[in-house]
Amino acid sequence: MSNLDTIDTTDTIDTITHFINGQKVDTASGRYADVFNPAIGSPCARVALGSAAEVDQAVAAASAAFPAWSNTPPLARARVLFKFLQLCQQHTDEFATMLTREHGKTFDDAKGEVARGIEVVEFAVGIPHLLKGEFTDQIARGIDAWSMRMPLGVVAGITPFNFPVMVPMWMFPVALACGNCFILKPSERDPSASLLHARLLKEAGLPDGVFNVIQGDKITVDALLDHPEVQAISFVGSTHVAEYIYARGSAAGKRVQALGGAKNHMVVMPDADMEMTVDALMGAAYGSAGERCMAISVVVAVGDAADKLVDALAKRTAALKVDDGMEHGAEMGPVVTASAKARIEKLIGEGVEQGASLLVDGRNFKVPGRENGFFVGGTLFDHVTPDMTIYKEEIFGPVLCVMRLPDVGSALRLINANEYGNGVAIYTRDGGVAREFVRQIQVGMVGVNVPLPVPMAFNSFGGWKRSMFGDHHAYGPEGVRFYTRHKAVMQRWPNTASAGAEFSFPQMK
Repeated sequence: MSNLDTIDTTDTIDTITHFINGQKVDTASGRYADVFNPAIGSPCARVALGSAAEVDQAVAAASAAFPAWSNTPPLARARVLFKFLQLCQQHTDEFATMLTREHGKTFDDAKGEVARGIEVVEFAVGIPHLLKGEFTDQIARGIDAWSMRMPLGVVAGITPFNFPVMVPMWMFPVALACGNCFILKPSERDPSASLLHARLLKEAGLPDGVFNVIQGDKITVDALLDHPEVQAISFVGSTHVAEYIYARGSAAGKRVQALGGAKNHMVVMPDADMEMTVDALMGAAYGSAGERCMAISVVVAVGDAADKLVDALAKRTAALKVDDGMEHGAEMGPVVTASAKARIEKLIGEGVEQGASLLVDGRNFKVPGRENGFFVGGTLFDHVTPDMTIYKEEIFGPVLCVMRLPDVGSALRLINANEYGNGVAIYTRDGGVAREFVRQIQVGMVGVNVPLPVPMAFNSFGGWKRSMFGDHHAYGPEGVRFYTRHKAVMQRWPNTASAGAEFSFPQMK
């Protein structure tokens, strides 16, 4: 019996609440939503949906905590985060079980998500070094100058369902390390991990009010966007919501970092190592049921690469092991909701209607004993063209589209014309081809024989074009810049000052 079987055998289910000023708080709105276990298709919990009242309460707590936290030495803040890092490592399986239960990804995949989130905490622990400014002695006679990076105040993060542990950890560890107070609005589809984050931060010694969680939907999001004391908003999600967040937050005078959708391509050259390429594609396209913003959803087979690649992909896709996420050896679990399943299957139908060759059909997929689960089998299309809906829309499911083009120049033109610019990969043995591809491609994250070029924590993550709104990418050095503002200082002491007023523009003398 799977660990997931224990969830739907009781008459009552838990309520996932807010976390404000160091304690759990139920909703004042009286609104709740079901949280589903996608493997069995029934609720496993309910989540409180917040209102402007809870947002006001959280902002007030964060504002009250900010003066003391921002004046805490960076090394002391880092020590709290280091303790949090240790606790996260100890609770990896607990995080992963929550992800499998509420999102549906396999347990091993969930543990990988937790590990990638922990890497950002490891980066944030180095904040004393990262906040160091620049100093110039004797910039002019008797004058020294230096720079400082100062925290913004109360900041917020609005995070997606597909990475409920990792994406919040792209945000709050860096924000807290920089001296800000943070409000997390997690996805209402899989919110349990947010309270484990809060619990472990409190156990690590984080003062009450520095980290708060407000559960909710659009009402909560709008209240955060409009609140005058929230200085910055980080968002990861779909492009149409990212555009909305960016426009409304910017109009309210906030600093906004909004990461949107994607249509990630992999270009396969005729000289590519085909076995390595197919292995990479299987994980990149079907891992986490394709519910990744960095998933490869389009393969561009160049020249003679197409037939051999498609034959191998069809066999592997048809043999995918799709099962309960806790089942040993499962390669793919369910998608997150019934509506997500319906949307994916609708798009597969449109691909057939518009003339694409459906080689493997994942519609109406059933797992024995899990007939009500939100499962979609691995799906493979060939002969996809740019005018088809399955190419133009982000499917966000286990659907891989193969396009056939004659040369790498055609592949570059296709990808550069796409409205998204999140991630891309090229598989080849030719260093010259790879170098020119990297230089000419209009995409923010590029892999050469790497299928998911997600930067490590000490770099920064973000796409181009309609995949990213705002000036700063996520985590890494860009994250430090996003969560701080630059202050320039010039200093001169009275005994070095020249006599009399100076009316000309200051100059170095």
